[in-house]
Amino acid sequence: MSDSHYFSASPQSKRKPRTVELRVGDLNLGLATDKGVFAFAEVDFGTRHLLAKMPAPPTQGALLDLGCGYGPIAVALSRWAPQAEIWAVDVNPRALELCRNNLGRYRYSGSRVCTPDEVPEEVRFEAIYSNPPIHIGKVALHKMLKFWLSRLTSDGVAYLVVNKNLGADSLARWLTQQGWPTIRLSSRRGYRILEVRPQPPAQ
Repeated sequence: MSDSHYFSASPQSKRKPRTVELRVGDLNLGLATDKGVFAFAEVDFGTRHLLAKMPAPPTQGALLDLGCGYGPIAVALSRWAPQAEIWAVDVNPRALELCRNNLGRYRYSGSRVCTPDEVPEEVRFEAIYSNPPIHIGKVALHKMLKFWLSRLTSDGVAYLVVNKNLGADSLARWLTQQGWPTIRLSSRRGYRILEVRPQPPAQ
């Protein structure tokens, strides 16, 4: 059976479950993973860099892990902001299954794991966190980001981690041009953390 892309809604990869370690800050947790999801062999450096350098998450309101995979960001948010409403979304059903299991393992029952279509239209996010699926292509990536960034609260913020070689700098320029002022919060080993905010209303 051939491997399928981790961003596929119908992964066909033969299953190969394993456990990986999430070690960032005060976190030292084992997470279940499997073939057919992003970074199944280990928590990728970009995600670890994002979790290490992003500001402390808001303690209240809705927070979004966009493209949650098996859940390292959602698990971290649930640990660091237990009173917040955590949403973890992905199109990959195998990833969603793993994310639910990992959140359940640590009894983070307040998190909601679902497909993008299952997030109610009225939900607005205080913060969005993502290691976005760059390989879906620029058109699809831009469409996805425009949709979700439009659902930030007026004082909300998004943190994206993108490799320079995969277009981080051009993405930052495009986001700013689209009305979401974007700055580089941190950079290491080519991985940029982009801080994205809604355009302030005109005075």
